Amino acid sequence: MFSHALAYVLSVLAAPKRDEEGATAVEYALVVGLVSLVVVAAVALFGPKIETFVNGVSFS
Repeated sequence: MFSHALAYVLSVLAAPKRDEEGATAVEYALVVGLVSLVVVAAVALFGPKIETFVNGVSFS
């Protein structure tokens, strides 16, 4: 599902614009929302693994 949403957003952004010169605020909001979802998912997925790795490193 997430990959389908990403593919859709990328196809919309890559599609040639008809009478528009730039992206609208709605398009920017969609991109920002998608990026924030990716960041949250990455932190949720890799956060515990990174914490375990950092706690296992000895500085002495």
